[in-house]
Amino acid sequence: MNFRSKNLLVTGGAGFIGSNFIDFILKKYKNVRIFNLDSLTYAGALNKTEKFSSNSNYKFFKGDICNQTLLNKIFKEFQIDGVINFAAETHVDNSITNPMPFIKSNINGVFSLLNVCYNNWMKSPFKYNENFLQARFHQISTDEVYGSISEGSFCENSLYSPNSPYSASKASADMIVRSFNKTYGLNVTTSISSNNYGPNQHKEKLIPKIINSIKNDDYINIYGDGKNIRDWIHVYDNCNAICSIFNESESGGKFNVASGQETTNLELILKFKKIYSDKPKIRFISDRFGHDFRYSIDTSLIKNKLGFKTTFDIENYIKELNI
Repeated sequence: MNFRSKNLLVTGGAGFIGSNFIDFILKKYKNVRIFNLDSLTYAGALNKTEKFSSNSNYKFFKGDICNQTLLNKIFKEFQIDGVINFAAETHVDNSITNPMPFIKSNINGVFSLLNVCYNNWMKSPFKYNENFLQARFHQISTDEVYGSISEGSFCENSLYSPNSPYSASKASADMIVRSFNKTYGLNVTTSISSNNYGPNQHKEKLIPKIINSIKNDDYINIYGDGKNIRDWIHVYDNCNAICSIFNESESGGKFNVASGQETTNLELILKFKKIYSDKPKIRFISDRFGHDFRYSIDTSLIKNKLGFKTTFDIENYIKELNI
């Protein structure tokens, strides 16, 4: 099967999930050209793109998704007929310290992308230009938009109840994406994923922090009592889900993506300690402001509609790290 787009713009493709997605697509499909737009903030780095940077179907641009002049130039010159938006500020701690970059990138940036998509692909609401009948915009979202849940799991129709500036900015973006679909008929899809892990992840995230603590024989800090619960999905499985949604979903489709492997933060660290000679050492610190207790999302829809299944197990991943 061919990929839906011939000329795909991937935003934030020098980041964790974005770089893994580009690698995934270039290996799986030969009929797609990928254009990577990344502003190379602290979380983006070109070394994450090294294994595909020389691929003839790949091209990199340094730039901001808020720059509509640049976006229009790329769209027109390369006949962009698909966008997958990974570009975002993502670290909750940073959003608590300084929310402004999250508003700029996660809300204003998403509007900028949608606006350029509409202006380049459509004649008027619900009427596409002939060369862009299959064009689609995909938004990468997070399970944090739903807020915390003590029992059960959120489904795609659950109300949003974000509790941090980060999750509020992502929830806002999802609503703007939805509005462009409902008001203008723009072909959009959205994936809402749980915590990702895997290669190229930034050192500020929990699993890289644990790994660095083991390597340096240092302490790992745990917020509160460590009993906050998260679902962990390997980035490869998430990339596979995004690909399926982008290629196969109906316009307006929104899908939860998770592994079903829920664990407390403390239990996750203890999995490492069990394998790596009782490392890392644990240090409990004051809890984070607005710290959600448990994220949990129901993935019945993507399993039933698109046949999605995960292939990675987090315990096996930890064992294979060979720290």
